[in-house]
Amino acid sequence: MKDFISIHDLSSAEVEKILDLAAELKQNPHQNLLAGKSLALIFEKPSTRTRVSFEVGMYQLGGKTVHLSPRAVELGVREAIKDVAQTLSRYVDGVMLRTFDHKNLLEFAHYASVPVINGLSDLLHPCQALADVFTIREKKGLKGLKMAYIGDGNNVCHSLMFACAKVGLNLTIATPKGYEPKEEIVKLAFADAKKAGIEIDILNDPVVAATGADVIYTDVWASMGQEKETQKRKKAFSKFQINRQLTKLAKPDFIFMHCLPAHRGDEVTDEVIDSKNSVVFDQAENRLHVQKAILVKLLGGK
Repeated sequence: MKDFISIHDLSSAEVEKILDLAAELKQNPHQNLLAGKSLALIFEKPSTRTRVSFEVGMYQLGGKTVHLSPRAVELGVREAIKDVAQTLSRYVDGVMLRTFDHKNLLEFAHYASVPVINGLSDLLHPCQALADVFTIREKKGLKGLKMAYIGDGNNVCHSLMFACAKVGLNLTIATPKGYEPKEEIVKLAFADAKKAGIEIDILNDPVVAATGADVIYTDVWASMGQEKETQKRKKAFSKFQINRQLTKLAKPDFIFMHCLPAHRGDEVTDEVIDSKNSVVFDQAENRLHVQKAILVKLLGGK
């Protein structure tokens, strides 16, 4: 594993090893496994959890981070992406890139000679999805469960499709018509699911998705860069809110998940996100542990 771009690129065994290592690092967080190593953090999108978890993670592993703001880098504007990738490869041991266009990430990884981590793109959010399945494994196990993802067929949804297929978790997705996940991702995820012997279903009915669910997951209706669509999306997603009425259809011990930040009162009510079923802050914490495992795997920690 040279880079961490998409969960689809990993085998089920590789995913399991990352999750096992994350569990070990969660129990023993301060280990100098990456002493002397450095990680460049490039952000073209705002970040709270991604930046803090990677910075703290590298610190706990004995390494260092270098934060590069959008204005400092201006990928493809101030300097060609391939030039930045090749230059940084001479300075640091790895690069985490949080960007808009997924093509930028692929180009950067192609020219970089050091490992590149996808901290988020408009197409995929693999660090988040691995932390999500790690959280489910902690709370409920994985095999034979049903996850209901109710909301936009966005980057989080795409990576959850790949992650569920790798860990044996059944997934039902419910989106309004016209907001389904991208066909290119669906084809790959369905092939992974068939190989794993699990089901991924894509519907337009949140009631069907929530019924009998062990996990209910949602995300914002309008992601970064989609602010102009906010009112249009609120109308389209109005019947897809995660509220008490909908969650009553799930199993009594279901867990509620959200990758955060949450728009309370839109995709989820306070009653649900603040309930005893909610694990959103455990989920957020686990970004730290799973990303540390990814870092150790990529940067040569022993």
